[in-house]
Amino acid sequence: MGETSQPGTDGTCRRDAQGTRRRLLDAAAELFAERGYERATVRDIAARAGANQALLFRYFGTKKALFGEVMARGGQEQLRTTPADRLFEVALRGMLAGGGGPGADRSLEVCLRSIGGSDEIADALRGLGEEYAEVLATLSASDDGGLRGDLALSWLLGIGLMRVVVGKEPLASADPDRVCTLTAGALRHLLEHLPADGRPTDGAAD
Repeated sequence: MGETSQPGTDGTCRRDAQGTRRRLLDAAAELFAERGYERATVRDIAARAGANQALLFRYFGTKKALFGEVMARGGQEQLRTTPADRLFEVALRGMLAGGGGPGADRSLEVCLRSIGGSDEIADALRGLGEEYAEVLATLSASDDGGLRGDLALSWLLGIGLMRVVVGKEPLASADPDRVCTLTAGALRHLLEHLPADGRPTDGAAD
C-alpha cells in the first residue's frame, strides 16, 4: 500500500516514510551481498523489507540508484569513519563475519558478488575500490605506495572471494581473529604504517 498523508499526521507519515526507506536500504544491502546486483530482484528486496514495490521506485527511482545508495551508505561511510591504519582490518572483519549483525557494512561482499554486471555497476564498484586503495596507499611512504595500496586491496578482496563466495576450506571456517592476525603480520611488510598490536607505527599517517 502507498503512504498517504492524513490531516494532522504529517510528522507520523514522514517517520513512516523514513522507516520504510531504511528498511528498503537494509534489505537491498543484504540481498546484493547474498546474490549480487543482477540476481537481487526489486520484488525480492521489497518483500524482504515488508514494503510495496512501488515505494521502492518512489524513494529511489531505479534499481541502479538504489544500488548506488547502498554502496554510498556502506563503503563510503566506512571510508569516512575508519582511520586509515584500521581500514584493512575493519573491512576484513566485516567480510569474515559472514553477514554480521543488523546494519553491518557488507559493501565489499556486494562488490565480490556483483563483478561482471553492467558497465554502470562495474564503474561504481571500480570507483569504490579505487578509494579503498588510495586510503591504504597512505600507509606506505614508499615511492610505489599506489601499487602497494592496490596489492593490499587485491589481497583483501581475494580473501573475501575465497571465504565468502567460493567457500574454500580451511579459510571458509577459520577463526576471524586468527585470519586477521596472520594477514596483519604479513601485510606490515607491504604497508609499513599498519599498527602493530593495535598501536600505530611511528610516522603513520594521521
